[in-house]
Amino acid sequence: MLSSSRRVEEGPGRRPLSAKRQRFMELRERGWSIQAAAREVGVSRTAGNNWVRGYKTYRAGQVTGFVPALERLVVREIGSGDLFQDERIEIADLQLQGLSVREIGRRVGRAASTVSRELRRNASAGGYGPFDAHRLATARRARDHGCRIDTHDVLRSVVAELLGQRWSPQQISRHLRRRYPQDRSMWLCHESIYKAIYRPGSPLLRPSPLAPLHRSPLRTGRDHRRAQQRQDRRRPRFQQPMLTIHQRPFPPADRSQVGHWEGDLIIGKEQRSAIGTLVERQTRLVRLLHLPQRDGDTLHKVMAARLSDLPPGLLRSITWDQGTEMARHLAISESLGAPVYFCDSHSPWQRGTNENTNGLLRDYFPKGIDLNGFSAEHLLAVENELNQRPRMVLDDRSPAELFQALLASQNPSMLRR
Repeated sequence: MLSSSRRVEEGPGRRPLSAKRQRFMELRERGWSIQAAAREVGVSRTAGNNWVRGYKTYRAGQVTGFVPALERLVVREIGSGDLFQDERIEIADLQLQGLSVREIGRRVGRAASTVSRELRRNASAGGYGPFDAHRLATARRARDHGCRIDTHDVLRSVVAELLGQRWSPQQISRHLRRRYPQDRSMWLCHESIYKAIYRPGSPLLRPSPLAPLHRSPLRTGRDHRRAQQRQDRRRPRFQQPMLTIHQRPFPPADRSQVGHWEGDLIIGKEQRSAIGTLVERQTRLVRLLHLPQRDGDTLHKVMAARLSDLPPGLLRSITWDQGTEMARHLAISESLGAPVYFCDSHSPWQRGTNENTNGLLRDYFPKGIDLNGFSAEHLLAVENELNQRPRMVLDDRSPAELFQALLASQNPSMLRR
């Protein structure tokens, strides 16, 4: 079969879709949404998003480049204060008729000051041309104003430092307002931080010392926006007699009493390694269990050692899922003096605090790696970093701060959410 010698230009301007792109841009200039414009020209919503936002190119699973947005700022929706091209054509026609600026504004439906500014800013040496004026105005609107984090060295340094400690953009945004209450130049909303992270080639995409396996500073590990995905956790049903969560004297949403813990394992590569996680339901304090082996005897021994320093008021119960690692739950209850309750199968919301904490810990211990490579000292460092992080649910106080106050008290008071 003979092939054509004509070459088709690659990239956003390639010939087969050039007419559709031009029509798509016209519709966007008229204020159409991305979805509506894409449907009108006969392309998918994904193609429309790529034209407006740009997209990465891959080869053999590796990022090879980035195709910039198709005149992203040019085709954005025009606000009510901007002149449309039809209005500029009408202004040019009325000016040729010799009408005054005030009369032109009245006929076009714009203020006289708007018409005066348009004729002054967008006219050329040969007079006012509507199409040239529209291109000038479009280019002026499309200029890149930049982000404050790019021009403010101190702000960029503070944000980078806190991201390196695995703080979320929301936590950083609230912290900046408290730390610099009088300096509004140091304030930054969380969305601006997300945008700075998601930009191609962002300097904020770098691993932290305690989580070197993650390039992204976000707990999701993402370097671009995408839909969140969750996988259902599946555990074998525990067979031995046990106390169920329905026998616990309070429902899962009740956190009014301190000293109730939730626990689970995060599993390593090929189910051959694990780390135990315990979190206090009210203060969200985390304690990690270094498990050389994944069995009931090891878990019993390590859990008894880690929780033996707690007074009875701070160790009232433990809630776990129905994993076989809790085969010694009766011995654990006897050793710690606290009952062990088991959740229903496939019901992770009954241990919501622990589920959320395990998600945070996956920043430091990603799925698919051998967890035996982490020492007890490394687990303690991760535990301390997580416990020192302020939480929105705790009014931006840290779990360690609240738990230390409870330990110092002879009669731990009940903290309300």
